[in-house]
Amino acid sequence: MTPSADQARSGPLLLDTHILVWSVDERPRLGADTKRLLNEAARQNRLVVSAITPWEIALLVSKGRLQLDSDVMQWVRNALSRPGVVLIPLEPEIAVASTRLPFEMHPDPADRILVATVRQVGATLVTADGALLGLSKRGYFKALNAER
Repeated sequence: MTPSADQARSGPLLLDTHILVWSVDERPRLGADTKRLLNEAARQNRLVVSAITPWEIALLVSKGRLQLDSDVMQWVRNALSRPGVVLIPLEPEIAVASTRLPFEMHPDPADRILVATVRQVGATLVTADGALLGLSKRGYFKALNAER
């Protein structure tokens, strides 16, 4: 389900883990339109990050799949303290919903929790993950392709 421009400009935007990294580290894969939307959302305190995201970042660093310019804990603290960023806790309803999604999805726990969070809080997922974008196109939740 592709959100309308008004939806993307009014509701919360939940950042997929890689999008948080791209936005903090100013990686070039983040599209110009997406940058503008994220900046607008930040000014309105509508950028949301799931509590699973710090775990996933730390896991990727521990496996050597992600390198940061500082200690992972310090990097996470800095990322979450950016203006307009709101941390969404992993509430029991989100945790349980991630195991009961009404559609087939890969078993990655972080992605399942992100999707359950988006559905629970009525947010739009900002991602470049093709599998998640495909599920969104099938109408299961709202998502934006971050590379645009």
